[in-house]
Amino acid sequence: MKKLLVSVFAALLIFGGLSANAFGRKNTSNLELLPTIKASSTAQNRIWVGTFQLAWNELMNNFTNGPVEFIGYTSDIIDELNKQSFNSQFIADKAYYSTFGETSPKLKKEIEKAIKEKFNEKSDILDSMDWSKGKGKYTAYAMLKKDFKFRKAFAKLDKEKFGKNRTKVAYFGIDKKSDEDLYNNVNVLFHNSKNDFAVALRTEDKDVVYLYRTDDNKTFDKLYSDMFIKKAAYDGSFRFNSKDELKVPNIDMFKMQNFPEVEKKQIKGTDIMIDTAIETVQFKMDNEGVKLKSEAAIMTKLCALAPEEEMKPRKFYFDDTFVIFLQESDKTKPYFAMRIADVAALNKTAKK
Repeated sequence: MKKLLVSVFAALLIFGGLSANAFGRKNTSNLELLPTIKASSTAQNRIWVGTFQLAWNELMNNFTNGPVEFIGYTSDIIDELNKQSFNSQFIADKAYYSTFGETSPKLKKEIEKAIKEKFNEKSDILDSMDWSKGKGKYTAYAMLKKDFKFRKAFAKLDKEKFGKNRTKVAYFGIDKKSDEDLYNNVNVLFHNSKNDFAVALRTEDKDVVYLYRTDDNKTFDKLYSDMFIKKAAYDGSFRFNSKDELKVPNIDMFKMQNFPEVEKKQIKGTDIMIDTAIETVQFKMDNEGVKLKSEAAIMTKLCALAPEEEMKPRKFYFDDTFVIFLQESDKTKPYFAMRIADVAALNKTAKK
């Protein structure tokens, strides 16, 4: 059952207008943020949200004016980010903010003012970043925020175990004692077995929460596609009825993560490198609705120059055995060569 959490995140974020792309990442942590929707991961819990792509788009549109390419390095993740598969067309203007500019205390203040006015939010990352001005220092930034209620608050259910973990967690949903009005909160997509089913939860806004129960360990883009393929093939009732029950765990999490795939790498055609690439995700879901806040920032700086060797005084003293060659400038071989091991002896042979 732990994989239900993965499916919840995948369905929610994708439907909410969030989409991008990614490929293989190895991680054994309990929770991993993925830069693109096609990313594979070994983490038990994984999340993708379009915020990092929005920041990447700002870098492409305002700095490289095209795909971001690195000297001596490429990857499928970078290729997918450069496709800009997720952009402002896939999310309402009121739900995101993004910008690009020269790194400076002034830009930091502009971002803080903008997210305060638009979302009434403070940043979780800006204060920890270096905003000093300098040649080659630029910042691409994005915040994505969603805060919506279900059409009607679901019932709070008893705490129970989730998956193989013995710790009990809180649940919400619909049981036999619940108000029948709650049935209108749910659309059934399909129910093929006790481990293969999906529903859509309606909200007061345009957002829909898709919940897909599956044991498949695929990338988010494939899980999303499979869900709708199964829906199209389902011949049962799509209405939630009095014999049906719904049980969904409360989720409350926060994660901050860097993306080393693109950090410390020099951008082609420039003497600039991406210094920092970071994203945060704060997600909460309970019987009343969903709250999502995500930030991403990409900061550049000049590439570090190779340190000059310390200049030491040099003495070119030919005071021991040495060789002399004589050669005409337009020829490829010398016409004279001489090894000198005893100058005094040679000088005695001089013609008087």
